[in-house]
Amino acid sequence: MKKLKIGDLEKIREKVAKTRVLREGKARARITVHMGTCGIAAGARDILTTLMEEIEKKKITDVIVATSGCAGLCSREPMATVELIDKPPVKYVDLTPEKIKKIFAEHVMKGKIVSEYALAVGSETTH
Repeated sequence: MKKLKIGDLEKIREKVAKTRVLREGKARARITVHMGTCGIAAGARDILTTLMEEIEKKKITDVIVATSGCAGLCSREPMATVELIDKPPVKYVDLTPEKIKKIFAEHVMKGKIVSEYALAVGSETTH
């Protein structure tokens, strides 16, 4: 097993601090990239990578990126759900890196839903 160095520990600390932001309610947005096998096959890894690069490039600290399994709409993958504080979640479908960049810039950063890529607004409920 590889020995940890001080720099490795610092990276771990930073990663944990970023996840703590959401749990403590300090994040203003959460983006979930659906990473079931169908999503991965359709390009969800590229969507996730693009999001992480945009956040890093713009030095955004109050947006959390998470992953989930299959959302149940395999034919519409890759998909992502954007949740802003006090707003209903929006599920985006048929994503490309260019589309997720626009969603990030318009919806996450400015609060404007990108309706041409949105499948649904609001949470699914069962009664």
